[in-house]
Amino acid sequence: MATGSNSPAQDNLSHAGEDKATAAGSSGLSAPSDRPRQPQKYLREGVAVEFTIEPVAARKGRASELLEGTEATIRFKITDTNAGKALSNLRPAAWIDQREAERASDPRACREKVQSFLQPSFNKRPDIDLNAYFVLALNHEPNISVIDPLSGFGGTKLYALVPLSGAGEDWVMSADEKRLYVSMPLVNQIAVIDALTWKLIANIDAGVNPTRIALQNDGKYLWVGNDGPEDKDSGVTVIDTAILKVAAQLDTGMGHHEIAFTGDDRWAFISNKQSGTLSVIDVRKLAGVTDIKVGSLPTALAFSPLSKAVYVANEGDGTIVAVDGLRFEILARMKAQPGLHMVRIPPDGRFGFVVNRTASTVHIFDLATNRLVHAVPVGPAPDQITFTRQFAYVRSADSEFVTMIKITDLGKQAQEVAVTRFPAGQRAPQESPSTSLADAIVPAPEEGAVLVANPADKMIYFYTEGMAAPMGSFQNYRREPKAVLVLDNSLRETPPGVYTTTVRLTGPGRYDVAFLLDSPRLFNCFDLTVAENPGSPKQKAVAIKIEPLLKDTSLRVGASYNLRFKASDSNSNQPQADLEDMGVLVFLAPGIWQQREWAKPLGDGIYEMSFSPPQAGVYYVYFQCPSLGVLFNHIPHLTLNATKGDGVSRAKAPEP
Repeated sequence: MATGSNSPAQDNLSHAGEDKATAAGSSGLSAPSDRPRQPQKYLREGVAVEFTIEPVAARKGRASELLEGTEATIRFKITDTNAGKALSNLRPAAWIDQREAERASDPRACREKVQSFLQPSFNKRPDIDLNAYFVLALNHEPNISVIDPLSGFGGTKLYALVPLSGAGEDWVMSADEKRLYVSMPLVNQIAVIDALTWKLIANIDAGVNPTRIALQNDGKYLWVGNDGPEDKDSGVTVIDTAILKVAAQLDTGMGHHEIAFTGDDRWAFISNKQSGTLSVIDVRKLAGVTDIKVGSLPTALAFSPLSKAVYVANEGDGTIVAVDGLRFEILARMKAQPGLHMVRIPPDGRFGFVVNRTASTVHIFDLATNRLVHAVPVGPAPDQITFTRQFAYVRSADSEFVTMIKITDLGKQAQEVAVTRFPAGQRAPQESPSTSLADAIVPAPEEGAVLVANPADKMIYFYTEGMAAPMGSFQNYRREPKAVLVLDNSLRETPPGVYTTTVRLTGPGRYDVAFLLDSPRLFNCFDLTVAENPGSPKQKAVAIKIEPLLKDTSLRVGASYNLRFKASDSNSNQPQADLEDMGVLVFLAPGIWQQREWAKPLGDGIYEMSFSPPQAGVYYVYFQCPSLGVLFNHIPHLTLNATKGDGVSRAKAPEP
């Protein structure tokens, strides 16, 4: 799969020029204090790389220390040393890795460290990866798959599996990509997930049958549509995201609710499908202003910052109603056909798009004139539409093909609407009972590419514009992905020549910030010191650490596999031999088979346990030692992948 625009090629790093490289300030950052930190510079082959790190709190008038558990903004400014010109459109990579030495790693050690990061390994992973993006799948079962598409790990690309209290229906990521909110109608709650650690922060009671959720542009309030069966239970719940408490519950009308906001978050608009109305809410007062009768079965709405109007699609009578977003008056009614299902407006777009599931058509209207200009035939039963800069992507529930409408040609005189399509799998999405309000097609971090979730295939497909078929796919490990989302943690160029990301700093200590640029090929380890945070809860130190002794993490179904690992003291690194209660838990995701064994000591702190994978799939291996107070969740787990084959295991543990 040809993804990973932020991932450098995994070839050998050049030794040439190491002795010519110079690093201004390479001795490292001074111990955290309130004094401004000086940028660290690295010069080589006519290129200057300037590294700076700034606590997010410092920009808010608070202390400027780099503290564990707090967020910091990292910047790499890359310029031409001759002219001082910013170097744009580069693909730098960087990692943060803790070290014990006082000074940053020398060139040879830094090169070896970078090379190890480019090769996925259980034994050597950076503390923070500044290049990663994750693909998230909202599954039919109550969990979320977090997939690492660039490198994978331990024979699988499944980075994490986030359990939920109930099956998710809709989700939204905060603008800073630090929190994920998920609606769970069956348990009447909203899950709040930390997108840095993939841990649950809270489950919030959010009224009856919470389905559609929407986050204000400023992130202050999360709005939840309550599709309750009775009038008193039907409306919206508003959650204050700062304190994760319900700020208001508003009765708006009966039926399913869709939600939109004005660009300044002054007004919120709520559609009420059975009541046939559009409710206008004063966001500052969290109180209703008016209800507008818009038509029969209003099923979707979208706000346009360009026209400052909200557009409501009525499924029952097939009209698209334009409502003034300031005066709350109906501006126009555009007559299409009954069966309207979704209305979307691309960012900075001049045209609106409405999906008609009954007529298998996409209606396109002009925001300037409030007139329908095109009716484009698409695949059977279209139900979703998503945009890149060049195209609108339309998913059809009754077909595996995705239709692409070229939006850059719209508005040109005598110009036919260009339509193409590609297969996103082998089966139509509707062959699976898994459905969701959330998007099954989303733009990928790469320009001109999308990800498509197909629950019937239990796969996520990667498509690049200009191709006849997807370039690759991600397994979802026998789970049905109802929706897909991208979390991009990689370095981004803003402004020209400055590559930036925000991270949450891990524990206190000295760190290498390993930097790599593909062209020209150069690398350097900058210095970073993180101070202990007196306000952070102290975690009890784990007595031992585990080092799996593996050459491969791929297994064959039915073959006997001897798993060997080394247990060492966390402080002294001395082998921990003859532990009689060194336990191992192996289970097949999502928990349908498991085996627990006491590992056999082999001497010198090395232990062994045996198991035979009964079927293909992803296996998780956890370790414990009760006598030392070490539980299964205290030590990072190992991930193995078993496939069907000739019965001979390719995964062999080396001799101790």
